[in-house]
Amino acid sequence: MSDHIVRSYDADLEGLRRSLAEMGGMSERMLGDSTVALVRRDTALAQKIISADQRLDNLQRDVEEKAVLTIARRQPLANDLRELISAIRIAADIERVGDLAKNIAKRAVAISGQFSPPHRAVVGLEHMSRLVQAQLKDVLDAYAASNEQKAMEVWRRDDEIDALYTSLFRELLTYMMEDPRNITFCTHLLFCAKNVERIGDHTTNIAETIHYLVTGQSIDETRPKLDTTNILVDLPTANG
Repeated sequence: MSDHIVRSYDADLEGLRRSLAEMGGMSERMLGDSTVALVRRDTALAQKIISADQRLDNLQRDVEEKAVLTIARRQPLANDLRELISAIRIAADIERVGDLAKNIAKRAVAISGQFSPPHRAVVGLEHMSRLVQAQLKDVLDAYAASNEQKAMEVWRRDDEIDALYTSLFRELLTYMMEDPRNITFCTHLLFCAKNVERIGDHTTNIAETIHYLVTGQSIDETRPKLDTTNILVDLPTANG
């Protein structure tokens, strides 16, 4: 390729990286803010998160369109093709993180004004959310640095999130049995906990994509999974 074509291609890749960085930053904020909105029952903050999801959806579509167009124009091979495919995969996972954070925000709106259970009922969810936020940040940093080792560290931490989800599931059931007035609030928290656990799964998906991007191979290990309470499925919503 001529120098001009090489420079144009490098510009295409850099544009994709910037878009993914913006998406990643948005998804981190949405997850953190949705947890705050839930704990504080802050409906105004929750509505901001719900509205922000459209921007994330638009960015994902933009990444996909640019990546496909670059493949068609440049016909890249090997490492370059892997980077474009990886961008599409990671954008899809980040967009899904935004959807799940939006679902948590919707729960925050739904429980506003309802009976307040003991504060300890939300402590476990806050802790789990902080761990997943850390995983999301770490895996996005690993992508920015093409650091396969750091990505695999995130991948191997998934069982910790699953164990927390199982523990939280049992704890919230206990609160519901102790006082029937806790049932509605704790049920919403259970759905939120499942959404957080799913976000953890998307961080491991991104880690697997980074491994593929750097090595050109799929991970030949079985993903660690300890969750034995996978009986809750989030209620469908009109926009995911």
